[in-house]
Amino acid sequence: MSAGRRGLAVIGGGRIGEALLAGLVRRSGAGDVVVCERSAERAAELADRYGVELADLEGAAARARVLLLAVKPQDADAVLGSLAPSVDPGHLVVSVAAGVTTARIEAALPAGVPVVRAMPNTPALVEEGMSVLSAGAHATDEHLDEAEELLAAVGEVRRVPEPQQDAVTALSGSGPAYFFYLVEAMVDAGAALGVPRELAADLVVQTALGAAVMMRDSGQEPEALRAAVSSPGGTTVAAIAELDRHEVRAAMAAAVAAAHARSVELGAPGS
Repeated sequence: MSAGRRGLAVIGGGRIGEALLAGLVRRSGAGDVVVCERSAERAAELADRYGVELADLEGAAARARVLLLAVKPQDADAVLGSLAPSVDPGHLVVSVAAGVTTARIEAALPAGVPVVRAMPNTPALVEEGMSVLSAGAHATDEHLDEAEELLAAVGEVRRVPEPQQDAVTALSGSGPAYFFYLVEAMVDAGAALGVPRELAADLVVQTALGAAVMMRDSGQEPEALRAAVSSPGGTTVAAIAELDRHEVRAAMAAAVAAAHARSVELGAPGS
């Protein structure tokens, strides 16, 4: 490993790349972080916003030991092909490209390069992310520890066998969008009943936050918490009956299954 190589390079400045960059800089500062982003305009925006230095792929690999691959899955093969000549087993590649397997990344890089596959989500932007890690063939427990420490700066971290990663992507990777969708629908419903939209948004967002904290901290199952709000013959029972009539539970299962299937598709070479 090069004696001058240290720190982190964020390769890709999209939404998830920025979410991770923002949380990491807020937690540890920008001193050892470089960003590699192919759009000059976007790169300048990130440099100005977070005070990080910019580099091309070769420069990023020369300066940073940990390479955080945050590109779109469709761009992964091209980026890895360009990065490969500058990477060696002294690096650690942490990939957050949805669906892209560690085997696919390893095949594109020199032999022996350790790879950790991760699936974070956008609440990393406010240090409330959920990230899940899986080790590639050359990644040791020490590499997993390092990746976990990196992502713990922006939220919670769990480890799973890699075959579970597509399901994790469907649950927590895409999961924030499901909640945003539900909140959007609730705000629309409140506005339709005459509640001012800004007030409806305040009510629903705080309700969502409080419900999430209750699920996290109470030690009770969601079913028990829901039952505690559902007085016989009351308003909540009427609402849940309507959700069941519209098969909302089945719709959610189908939505997660669709996200899982798409994650599998994105992981296929050439996708």
